[in-house]
Amino acid sequence: MTERAWPDGAATAIGSMPGADPAEAAAVVFGELPDFPHLPELPGRGVGADILGRTASLLVDLAVEVVPSGYRVAGRPGHDHRRGRDLLQWDLDAVQEARDKAGVVPPVFKTQVAGPWTLGAGIELPRGHRVLTDRGALRDFTSSLLDGLARHVAELKARIGAPIVVQLDEPSLPAVLAGGLSTPSGYGNVAAVPEPEARELLATMIEGVRAITEQPVIVHCCAPKPPLALLRGAGADAIAFDVTLLGKASAETLDAIGETWDSGTSLFLGLVPATEPGTPPTLKDVAGPAFRLVDRLGFNRSILAERAVPTPTCGMAGATNEWMRRALALTRDLGKAFVEPPETW
Repeated sequence: MTERAWPDGAATAIGSMPGADPAEAAAVVFGELPDFPHLPELPGRGVGADILGRTASLLVDLAVEVVPSGYRVAGRPGHDHRRGRDLLQWDLDAVQEARDKAGVVPPVFKTQVAGPWTLGAGIELPRGHRVLTDRGALRDFTSSLLDGLARHVAELKARIGAPIVVQLDEPSLPAVLAGGLSTPSGYGNVAAVPEPEARELLATMIEGVRAITEQPVIVHCCAPKPPLALLRGAGADAIAFDVTLLGKASAETLDAIGETWDSGTSLFLGLVPATEPGTPPTLKDVAGPAFRLVDRLGFNRSILAERAVPTPTCGMAGATNEWMRRALALTRDLGKAFVEPPETW
């Protein structure tokens, strides 16, 4: 699927925001990103509010609990699992209220969940090993998440009234592929997962999400060198990554970006600093990496309007409230600049 769900000039954010007030966060999102708002994540609230806890709260017939090392599979839902569900329900109430106050149904609305490999890397089995070390358990988690996501999307659609787009967050995928995850003892690493196997499971998840939403599926990876070819091969309709981390990107990385755009895949370009920099950037400053990338790849700059969406560089949980508002405003203005860039750029 290559048809966009979002309008020209739309901008969005990755997901996490500072603070602990879901009503305030939702109001800011609908105010600053009216064409592509998202469900805010507020990890500052603690257990159950981070991406793993939020995603685990969606699981059907599976539950987690908190142990000293993190999240672990539980025999039945307990306090920790119920807390994650309660926090998510408060967030849904907040975005519905914000939409009602805005008085306008947005063109599209985005929600975020951990992808299967990040979920499998971050949750432990009862004996302490990561879920991804048991491929049967990993498939069960993926299936359970799809069942829960179907309910979540249906509820969001009923509350917001807009098409729902899902973003799969896969920050752990590069470590999964490189064998960079530690074993329970801490003295060794989990074996690297072969790319074909990683691609196959991710493709299953993407296909399942697309069947639920009937909308494009976004995959986000904030690593310095996101596995673009794998994500494209798995069927991602859009890929989100931090453009500012490319630096002096290799020819191989640039080729992967060019091939991704050539394939019709949209790119969500992380451009606006997620935390306040020492010197306040101008709109031209944050736009620079995107326009230089397009020029370096030899594309017409119109591709930014056709197949790109600007975002902050990553989640904004570590930002101040003041910078968060400024960053989202810059991101929104950057979306408009992709459609009509100033002549001096």
